[in-house]
Amino acid sequence: MRAAFFAILIFAGIGVLAWATAKPNDGRANAKAVFPQPALDAPLTASKGQETAVVAGGCFWGIQAVFAHVKGVISSTSGYSGGAANTARYEEVSSGDTGHAESVKIVYDPSEISYGQLLMIFFSVGHNPTEFNHQGPDYGSQYRSSIFFANAEQQKIAEAYIGQLEAAKVYSQPIVTKVVPLQGFYAAEDYHQDYLKHHSYEPYIMINDLPKLTNLKKEFPTLYRND
Repeated sequence: MRAAFFAILIFAGIGVLAWATAKPNDGRANAKAVFPQPALDAPLTASKGQETAVVAGGCFWGIQAVFAHVKGVISSTSGYSGGAANTARYEEVSSGDTGHAESVKIVYDPSEISYGQLLMIFFSVGHNPTEFNHQGPDYGSQYRSSIFFANAEQQKIAEAYIGQLEAAKVYSQPIVTKVVPLQGFYAAEDYHQDYLKHHSYEPYIMINDLPKLTNLKKEFPTLYRND
């Protein structure tokens, strides 16, 4: 779908620039409302360490870029989760028939940021969790919204936070995010890594992904890092 999106933009001309400056619809019932902190969360640890979270919410370019700018995140890697190792290749995943979702593995320091805070960013500025099997201009099960939990604690926090958001009616439509066990994560091809950083002037990035960084800085200034 991204290739078709580029073709449309070529004919859009000057209109692209106006579209690029507009805030995308994130599905919230009240876009000005303060996004809630997770009521159930893992406490920050007393000493530094490394833990991993894996999420999927549309094209991995934007999700990866968002978490690359979050304090406490050590690394964020674009890849594939939900399918078999032998189909974890972009051309096959793009068919929508492999079971994979374009995903991002986040390695973070639990003494600086919690798992629940990562999910808060994922839901608030990372993607629109009310879109089923698509995200913005991209359609297919490979663009679904999922949280791949690595242990029972992550599962409990994720399910509780979705329930909290639903109870607070943060979104105008039901959240469709699936919370499923992590069976494996397979890093995407090198050209997909840090894609926004290297292609910030592509129309797709300008329209769909750069606004996410703007919103991250605006909504969570204490969690944003500019590097």
